[in-house]
Amino acid sequence: MHAATKDSARHIVCVVAARPNLMKMAPIMRALDALRPRVTLELVHTGQHYDPSMDTQHFAALDLPAPTHNLEVGSGSHAVQTAQVMLRFDGWLRERRPAAVLVVGDVNSTLACALVAAKENIPVIHVEAGLRSRDRAMPEELNRVLTDQLSALLFTSEAQARANLLREAISPERIHFVGNVMIDTLRREQARAVPVAQQLDDAGRADFLRDGCGYGLVTLHRASNVDHPAMLGGLMDALERISAELPLIFPLHPRTRLMLNALGRINRTPPSMLLLPPQDYLHMLGLMQDARLVVTDSGGVQEETTALGIPCITARANTERPITVSQGSNTIAGTDPRAIVAICRATLRDGGRAGSIPALWDGHAAERIAAVVGPWLDAQRPA
Repeated sequence: MHAATKDSARHIVCVVAARPNLMKMAPIMRALDALRPRVTLELVHTGQHYDPSMDTQHFAALDLPAPTHNLEVGSGSHAVQTAQVMLRFDGWLRERRPAAVLVVGDVNSTLACALVAAKENIPVIHVEAGLRSRDRAMPEELNRVLTDQLSALLFTSEAQARANLLREAISPERIHFVGNVMIDTLRREQARAVPVAQQLDDAGRADFLRDGCGYGLVTLHRASNVDHPAMLGGLMDALERISAELPLIFPLHPRTRLMLNALGRINRTPPSMLLLPPQDYLHMLGLMQDARLVVTDSGGVQEETTALGIPCITARANTERPITVSQGSNTIAGTDPRAIVAICRATLRDGGRAGSIPALWDGHAAERIAAVVGPWLDAQRPA
């Protein structure tokens, strides 16, 4: 066993791995940093997202400190990626012996780092705990369930998450409803969002939008949607039909671009569909907040559109964020191209669902996390 780092009794290792983690971690680290010298922080990146266009630019846009270490695991199957994170995180963590490891969300790295920490008897803090889609075929659902079982502190973003955790025999004293840290970032950065007109001008497409028509925003990245030619082809057919009535702006995730290239569809999209490279957070926020509707398969976008009151059509059969449907602006459309087109047309006709903002989605979730972590950390220290 390597020697513990200095002040390890109050040292927290924070883990990020993918783009949505960064939006969640930025406010958390700011709030915890306010506890210094009571708490010290270290940020480690697993390298699960390794494309600079999906990663580095977000650190700058969100004022997130550079990680002290990058595990550089890259891509791979779920098993390979999870195993690589565990192997590389294990040795690194043994040298530090922190007071806790804080993970966010539900990606492979979330579970991998939680499992390594738990086996080393290092407490795990899970932010965004208790979300459930009830779909065990979704890898993220397994990551969520298992990470919650391993965690000493579980911070939830919506009230239903507590009931989910209690149903899974999580002790109630470990559960804290704090709100949504993703919305902390949205509220903080909204005034800095890059207007769509500026973005189109910078891209040399100032003439893209028809007068008074507005536009829709599209994001697709889930393997179940983009890794299968027939599925992605059907979704693209639906989007082309929608774009005939409403111009669509479609920033492409690297894996989506790769598959569209393989299908030969990159260079034959209609003029009413603008394909863009991956955008940083401030550009995406600008595109989102001025859109007439958003078509997505992203959980984070479901939350952000609910906070913004933008109608969201989710191209999935289910969601682990049901509050965006029951209370927000989200509609689950499934992946049938005809259903997606019909819902988009209905939204354009009647304005779609505006919804309301869920409880504690007020921009202060991270502060509530810090208010719990500080006393909890003090209680962990030996007398």
